[in-house]
Amino acid sequence: MSQEQLIDWTAKKPTPRMSGTQRRAEILVAARKVFAERGYAASTDEVARAAGVSQPYVVRLFGTKLELFLAAYSEASAQILETLGAVPAGPEAGHAMGDAYVSLLADRDLLRLVMHGFIAGADEEVGRVARHTLGEAFRLFRERSGADDETARAFVAQGMLINVLLAVDALAHRGEDGGLDALVQCVQDGIAERRTA
Repeated sequence: MSQEQLIDWTAKKPTPRMSGTQRRAEILVAARKVFAERGYAASTDEVARAAGVSQPYVVRLFGTKLELFLAAYSEASAQILETLGAVPAGPEAGHAMGDAYVSLLADRDLLRLVMHGFIAGADEEVGRVARHTLGEAFRLFRERSGADDETARAFVAQGMLINVLLAVDALAHRGEDGGLDALVQCVQDGIAERRTA
């Protein structure tokens, strides 16, 4: 074997194969993006293409499109609740939970997928996750902050308003509707106020 062949042979080390768990996680990342963009109408084929795998492989790992959607949606909902649940109880908990939720805005796909889950909530399994997410956010806020029901309701409602504004891409459509512009400004002012308080 010549030195060139030896160098060429050693340079072509085989890439390690992904485990099934790693591949599943990669597919869920792709599913989050695809379902955030297209909602439940997206196909397993679209998810497979985004993940760089075959559609039969996606079906083999997840079963039906509903099961794939439910896995991605459950993971996104759990991330929101985990973020809120990480805030310790105390007098500043309400403020800290608001900041924690605002930090989730950096992942637009996360919140858009959650919105699609609420829309698909007529399905019993998806609806169960949606209802739990709303109820648990309310419970966590009351428990951690010591706030009354009305304050906790306002917290959940504000989060849903933020989600809806993201879902309709309100920031990208400034100047098209005066009422929407005023609403977006009001929400942004409220977020900015939280950050400087």
